[in-house]
Amino acid sequence: MSKMSDKPEISNAEFEVLDVLWDSHPATSNEVISRLNDKKDWHEKTVKTLLGRLVKKEVLGFEKQQRQYLYYPLIAREDYTKKETASFVSRLFKGKITPMIAGFANQNSLSKQDISELKALIKEWEQNND
Repeated sequence: MSKMSDKPEISNAEFEVLDVLWDSHPATSNEVISRLNDKKDWHEKTVKTLLGRLVKKEVLGFEKQQRQYLYYPLIAREDYTKKETASFVSRLFKGKITPMIAGFANQNSLSKQDISELKALIKEWEQNND
């Protein structure tokens, strides 16, 4: 899978299609439509348009198998997540993560498990970056 850094922006609807394919690929357009329809109603033409856009953006690839196309992601979920996280923190928090975490903490949005996981991440980072 290729790196996300040179890939175009992905809309929310395109992301939902991509997310379905990250969960299980390759898949036909009908399989993608069926999985998306588990959450809400999607029109077949809309999904096929979104698949086409993602192929054009080089985010999805496909193989023709008889009369069907099998779609698969060309980017890893982890690469996309890293790019979007960096973009989000940069735009909203001027590149600083502390105000974001403080915002969650001040709104009581952090569970005890979240806090434990953050402490473990910080401890691991400190051990690896001394």
